[in-house]
Amino acid sequence: MELLITLPDEVPVMPLPGAVLFPHSLLPLYIFEPRYPQMLAPALQHHRMFCVALIEPSRPQWNSTEDFFHIATVGLIRACVARDDGTSNLILQGLRRVRFTNFKRDTPFPVAEIEPLDSLVSSTVKTEALGAKVLELYERFKDAQRQLPEKVDRYLSDLSNPEMLADLMAATFINDPLRRQQVLQEISLDQRLRLVIRYLSEESGDVAA
Repeated sequence: MELLITLPDEVPVMPLPGAVLFPHSLLPLYIFEPRYPQMLAPALQHHRMFCVALIEPSRPQWNSTEDFFHIATVGLIRACVARDDGTSNLILQGLRRVRFTNFKRDTPFPVAEIEPLDSLVSSTVKTEALGAKVLELYERFKDAQRQLPEKVDRYLSDLSNPEMLADLMAATFINDPLRRQQVLQEISLDQRLRLVIRYLSEESGDVAA
């Protein structure tokens, strides 16, 4: 499920309220603001990538680059259906965490220079133990009829990639956008898994780990 794709040096950014894209996950989007068709057209013609960035919850909308988080995920446009009224439906697949290091422009939509963010892994044994705890919590969600798609479910049952596990679980089961953002921007994989365990435990009614 890993995608080996070279990221561009800069990408368009779509700031959205309540939306956090994770690597390995899919995000359906409905594009209706007039400025974003201007963003989609060149992206579809070239690298088919852009970032979704979470608008600060305290801001009703974004007016400047200070109004949204600067750690996000580059997404690849997997499918796009344009309509005669100028709107579009698309599926964005998360590729990699990045940090916005500079903005080439901010209107009518931001274009950011990006720096890829790699996870820090300190202990394989500890990481595997944390991943096993996440899978244990996932089994409880499955019992409660909350389950990932069948193909993903089969993949997770034999998962040896704790980073992908953390991302998929956070994207699917953590409801609060700020919590999802906190997981997304945590560089330490062990700490990211701990956050997922804590939030999933609270979702399932367990005492936080």
